[in-house]
Amino acid sequence: MYLNATLLAQITVFIILALFTAKFVWPPIVRALDERAAKISEGLADAERGRQSLALSAQHAAEAVREGKEKAAGVIAQAERRAEQIIEKAKADARLEAERVIAAAHAEIEQEEARMRDALRDRVADLAVAGAEKILRREVDAGAHADMLAAIKQEL
Repeated sequence: MYLNATLLAQITVFIILALFTAKFVWPPIVRALDERAAKISEGLADAERGRQSLALSAQHAAEAVREGKEKAAGVIAQAERRAEQIIEKAKADARLEAERVIAAAHAEIEQEEARMRDALRDRVADLAVAGAEKILRREVDAGAHADMLAAIKQEL
């Protein structure tokens, strides 16, 4: 019967050990496992939120790049329009300046032509007087015959 008493003692010790383990050892292990599972699930949730945030950030970045390209294209188009306006204004100014220079040149030519005609008339009058002196063999007084010389100049 020693076997029964030993078996009974072993069963009693096993039950005491099982109760001790269930009461003092098992709860901290279960609590540690639960905490670890919670941390893992939080980490996975954070990773999913990070992935979503990354996708959203990528979308915002793509939109910002698109808007930047649109603004740059608008600025370039506006600069091209402004350059065309400046070129057209410069052309118009150049045309006006050319017309002004041509008009001034025409006026100067007309003035020079009038001066040359006057000079030619004076020279022809002088030659006519010299010729008349030679023909008449006497000197013609320019002061005395001023009216006659002015009439000759007008006729020429």
